[in-house]
Amino acid sequence: MQVTIDIPEGYFIHHDRNLIAQKVKLYTALIMFQSKQLSRGAACEFAGVNLYTFMEACQKHQISIMNYPTGEIEADLEKINRRKFQ
Repeated sequence: MQVTIDIPEGYFIHHDRNLIAQKVKLYTALIMFQSKQLSRGAACEFAGVNLYTFMEACQKHQISIMNYPTGEIEADLEKINRRKFQ
């Protein structure tokens, strides 16, 4: 799918159009990942980057890569502990 957005020409004076398009895709993926609209894998695919590049961008913009609710982590740990002792 292709989406078209209007960006004032002044932003292209010192910037490559392809680089701006790549950044817009990455920043959109970061916001959608942060708001739990995309998983890590889906965000990487959306942005067209590998996992390491995406994780580096998350770190740079202070976005947690552990997009996992605390309650779910605790429940999973409880399940693991119960299996250990069975």
